[in-house]
Amino acid sequence: MKTKAVFYHAGCKVCVAAEKIVAAGLDPARYDLEVVHLGQAKQRLPEAERAGVKSVPALVIAGQAFHINHGADLSALK
Repeated sequence: MKTKAVFYHAGCKVCVAAEKIVAAGLDPARYDLEVVHLGQAKQRLPEAERAGVKSVPALVIAGQAFHINHGADLSALK
């Protein structure tokens, strides 16, 4: 069974670069990766907050949030 992974970002250069690295680094046989652009899918902001995301880019794997660099606080996306 694959582990769900969600990569949240806002479309900035830092986020797009991190997305490419994350997508290339996760084994697709082990992880089901979903990419969520919070600038375009603002309705998913509460979901990201519940998952523990404080800033983007961030990767959530099996309910654990991992923050990558610091592109923008979630509050700036509201």
